[in-house]
Amino acid sequence: MIIMKILLLHVPPLYHRFSSSKQTKTKAITYPPLGLLYIGGVLEKEGHNVDLIDFMAEENPKDLLKKTLPSADVVGISVYTKAYKEAAQIAQSIKKMNPNIPIIIGGPHSTFYPDRALHDIPAADISVEGEGEEVIKDIMKVLNGTKKISEISGIQYRKGKKIKAGKPAKIIKDLDPIPLPARHLVDKYEYGTLNNANFYIQKFTAFLTSRGCPFKCRFCTRHVLSMKNFRVRSAENVIKELIEVNKNYGSVMIVDDNFLLDKKRANKILDGIIENGLNLEIYIQGARVDSADINLYKKMKKAGVKHLCFGLESGNQDVLNFYNKQITLSQIREAINLSKKMKFFTVGNFILGAPIETKKHIEQTIKFACSLPLDIATFNPLFYQRGSDLWIEAVKNGKLKKDEVSIADSRKGLGNFTGEELEKYCEIAVKRFYLRASYIIRLIIKSIINRNFTILRVGRNYV
Repeated sequence: MIIMKILLLHVPPLYHRFSSSKQTKTKAITYPPLGLLYIGGVLEKEGHNVDLIDFMAEENPKDLLKKTLPSADVVGISVYTKAYKEAAQIAQSIKKMNPNIPIIIGGPHSTFYPDRALHDIPAADISVEGEGEEVIKDIMKVLNGTKKISEISGIQYRKGKKIKAGKPAKIIKDLDPIPLPARHLVDKYEYGTLNNANFYIQKFTAFLTSRGCPFKCRFCTRHVLSMKNFRVRSAENVIKELIEVNKNYGSVMIVDDNFLLDKKRANKILDGIIENGLNLEIYIQGARVDSADINLYKKMKKAGVKHLCFGLESGNQDVLNFYNKQITLSQIREAINLSKKMKFFTVGNFILGAPIETKKHIEQTIKFACSLPLDIATFNPLFYQRGSDLWIEAVKNGKLKKDEVSIADSRKGLGNFTGEELEKYCEIAVKRFYLRASYIIRLIIKSIINRNFTILRVGRNYV
């Protein structure tokens, strides 16, 4: 086998906005590119050398690319649909510097648009649909001359001027054998800021214990990215990685869609954290309100859980039913109140603009959000994402084209408000939530008790 040097590039949407604190502020939490780190872990286990440039975190990514490219044999780019034009430009510049270097693309855009990705990024040679850990090993065999490219599953590739398809994409049923993410590839970067505030006290990383989601919320596309399969890692495998992570990191965001879904497995993982004496601040990104349980939450507290993020979506039961959320308003209130009792930092995400929503619905959602003891609330317009049930219905009814996505705009028959009106309602909701005297006083008291005023800075930046 020929040992190769692979350069991986993370190019998120509007990455240039993240490159300087003097530029546009972001409301997003900055995460390491976990998908690429998994690919890096596989490649390193295969004996290859790997480098990674995160265009979100790197101060001068294009300059570093020019310096790093001459030593690379292969380039891999993670492509987001909202950033495919930026990725296409970067791929083109790479080909100008080295016309013969193979460029592999993957990520959400290649999964959502497997037949279109290579057309959108003309300089790329191979596009990977779905999970890439097994596929990348086969691609390296092709580049080494030991495998035929037509035999690989889940790819599109160029042959002359034509684009060919490999075999149908496959899912990885057993997640445990996948090598751990090569987190050392991004040790040069700092992650974990929220609204340009250093939200996480200790060194931060992301962590995944499952893939996919068994629920089918009508606005969500997780079932597309996971190829309609929900799989979990064993508790033993998760604990093994957490022990490794604890050696170099202090803050961990579990980015699963439903970490607490299987309470037996969650309890086993939490027991492993406690029994091994791990000193981790744990943040759970995907928590459902119907998983709230006093005994489970007590164990979470003991294990070091600090933060829970909930997809609450609406303050109206008929809208929740429309979205197929399979939760109730009373469950939301109980879960948030229990989180407050356990002194977790809680985030609630809301969506405005369901096709059945009126001004009265939106007003009720804002009132409901303000009635909950949340630390952070986000309000975003409904977006018809490719692959979601709502998008499929809109395409079927002729409201959207197959290559089109859109905000829930009344001018397209997707809702009762224009996109501009929804954006305005979201702004109103943010101000109503954060500029309440009761909220400000509560956060000041909480900040004084915890001797940490980051929460106040985060809230201020949201407004």
